[in-house]
Amino acid sequence: MKPHFILLKKVTKISLFGLWILILVNCSSDKNSGITDADSNDTIPSIPGWQLVWNDEFSEPDIDPTKWTYEVNGNGGGNNELQYYTDESSNSLIIDGNLVIVAKKEDYTIGNRTWNYTSARLNSRNKGDWKYGRFDIKAKLPYGQGLWPAIWMMPTNSVYGGWAASGEIDIMELLGQEPTRVYGTLHYGGTYPNNTHTGSSLKLNAGNFTETYHLFTLEWEENEFRWYIDGNLYLTQNDWYSDTAPYPAPFDQEFYLILNVAVGGNWPGNPDETTYFPQVMVIDYIRVYKKAE
Repeated sequence: MKPHFILLKKVTKISLFGLWILILVNCSSDKNSGITDADSNDTIPSIPGWQLVWNDEFSEPDIDPTKWTYEVNGNGGGNNELQYYTDESSNSLIIDGNLVIVAKKEDYTIGNRTWNYTSARLNSRNKGDWKYGRFDIKAKLPYGQGLWPAIWMMPTNSVYGGWAASGEIDIMELLGQEPTRVYGTLHYGGTYPNNTHTGSSLKLNAGNFTETYHLFTLEWEENEFRWYIDGNLYLTQNDWYSDTAPYPAPFDQEFYLILNVAVGGNWPGNPDETTYFPQVMVIDYIRVYKKAE
């Protein structure tokens, strides 16, 4: 796989410098010639049985602060990850109607500590919080050993205690060294280490999740979760438990969205000499629905 330098179509501000953006986009074929808006007409189709309640089409020039909050830290996410999450526009920005999260290999020093990678992690807590619903996210994902993009949900108030007693909902996770497979998972039970998780994965028959956009969908009802890729159901879960409350706890409270690209960690392992940087997760839109009345 060879990296390709793409001069992006828009002039976008980086920090205070007002520079043109030049991002290294890694391609496995010539089909991925840059970042383009997959749904440039921004038409939101109706979905039978569901009513749109929240969305971000990323059509404005900047990330919407009324919908997203930056998580700025280098604590490794509890998974021994290697990145420092910043709120800088070199790590997250809007390009051609897409949210672009950029993981970079660079030294980043805070105080007496230096990290070797940067990225971004955004969440919708107290700006988009839901108990049940349908979540549609159209995205292209990064690839390479040690890359770990995720679209997931955490409880707004953690009413049943610390992780994972109050639950975690993973809409999509991918290990960069395995770009043809994504995972859907629930975490629940008790507080770590007395927690558990259940889920499954889907492997594409052709292509991968880097070359083209795919639609990741989660439908969450009181007694059931359903995961879809491009409209195709691949996982259903309706059996979970809480150590402190009756079923359907812990998944009977509000959760918020998280978008991030981690680098390294216990699950994907660390980058190696085959990993190209920077890497990008490109999100065309996010749409949240409730059951129609």
